[in-house]
Amino acid sequence: MARSSDKAQKQPKEPGRIKQMWQVFQMTRRYDPNAMWIMALGFALPVLAGVAVALIISRDNVFGIVMWILAGVLAGLLIALVILGRRAERAAYKQIEGQAGAVGAVLRSSLRRSWRGSEMPVAVNPRSQDAVYRAVGRGGVVLIGEGPRSRTQRMLDDEKRKVQRILPNVPVTFMVVGPDEDSVPLHRVATKMARIKPVLTKPEVMAVSNRLTSLTSASPVAIPKGIDPMRMRPQRPR
Repeated sequence: MARSSDKAQKQPKEPGRIKQMWQVFQMTRRYDPNAMWIMALGFALPVLAGVAVALIISRDNVFGIVMWILAGVLAGLLIALVILGRRAERAAYKQIEGQAGAVGAVLRSSLRRSWRGSEMPVAVNPRSQDAVYRAVGRGGVVLIGEGPRSRTQRMLDDEKRKVQRILPNVPVTFMVVGPDEDSVPLHRVATKMARIKPVLTKPEVMAVSNRLTSLTSASPVAIPKGIDPMRMRPQRPR
């Protein structure tokens, strides 16, 4: 009993919600200096709107003025938190952009429920570590190349032929995340996929995903699993 109590005392406590939000804000401000000003603007506009409405509608009612201002403050806080969340996600993905497995992190943590994807690639170049990831959703099959387009295009074409051999009526969409000018930024992968026109029903998505998963062989080369960007801590300045 004494040993168990000592172990419980030695275990570090998890930071509280406010401390976590402060750490996220510090990380976001370090990698995205404009985030602070955008958050301030997002907070100020609803507050000013609440004050203006209070003076116009409830000029002679003190309770009404207080309620309108309070509503503006609460709306401002909500908008500021939403902005912080989106900016923090973008800053976190910016830290891992260009690393092997970065696309896997997006497929694991940012896909909507209508999409099914794996953090492990379906094809890997052993020398360059370029990879192809696959996701299945109502928009069909999406193949995402991780690396320069000149090196991943052939891998994408090979994977498309494999998919079409098994599922000839399912549309296949290409996406490339890499250093090319026309490539998709890492933080916009999930958004791009969400905009693909739906062509499959939910049961069909499940059937297609299961069919492809059952026929996918193990990856020939070990590649780092997708990094969870929301668990990354900002680097300490040296």
